[in-house]
Amino acid sequence: MTDTNDAAAPAGGAPQGGEGQTTGEAQPGLSIIAQYIKDLSFENPNSPRSLQPQGQPKLDINVNVNATPFNDNQFEVVLTLNAKANNDAMALFVVELVYAGLIKVSGVPQEHLHPFVMIEAPRIIFPFARNILAEATRNGGFPPLMLDPIDFAALYRQNLQQQQAAGAGEGGAPQQPMPN
Repeated sequence: MTDTNDAAAPAGGAPQGGEGQTTGEAQPGLSIIAQYIKDLSFENPNSPRSLQPQGQPKLDINVNVNATPFNDNQFEVVLTLNAKANNDAMALFVVELVYAGLIKVSGVPQEHLHPFVMIEAPRIIFPFARNILAEATRNGGFPPLMLDPIDFAALYRQNLQQQQAAGAGEGGAPQQPMPN
C-alpha cells in the first residue's frame, strides 16, 4: 500500500513527490487566456410585425466548432452559433454569434490533443456565448433565446463520423489533428 508512487497516477491526482515520474509529464490542463466576440449579427427583417405575439416560433439552431493553432501550446477555439426563428408567415429574427477563446493546453499527449481542444474548450466558453446570444435576442425585442447545454463530445463524434462517411482525406479535412 505504500508504493502508490510506482503506479500511474489516477486522473484526479498526481503521485506524491517527484520519484514516480521520470517523463516530466504534467497533468492535462486547459486555461483560458482570453475570450472575445469575433462577430455578432442580429437581424429583425420584418419588424415591427414580427414583434407582435404570434405563438411559438420554429427555431433552427446550428453549432460549429473550429480550432486553429496560435503558437506552441495555444489555440484559438471558435464557437459559431446561428439561430433563426420563423413562424408560418415570416422570419422573426436571425442571429449569428462567432465567439472565440484563446486557450493554453498543457500536459496533453499529441494523440489526444485534437479531441481535448475540440471538446473541452468549447464546453468552457459556451456559457458565455449562450449569455451573449440570450442578451442579443432580448435586446432585439424577443424573449431571450436560452440554448440548452451542448454535449460537445457527442458533437465531436458526430462530426468525425460525417467526415469519415464523406471520405475526408488526411490533408483537407478542417478538423484534422492540430500540430503542437
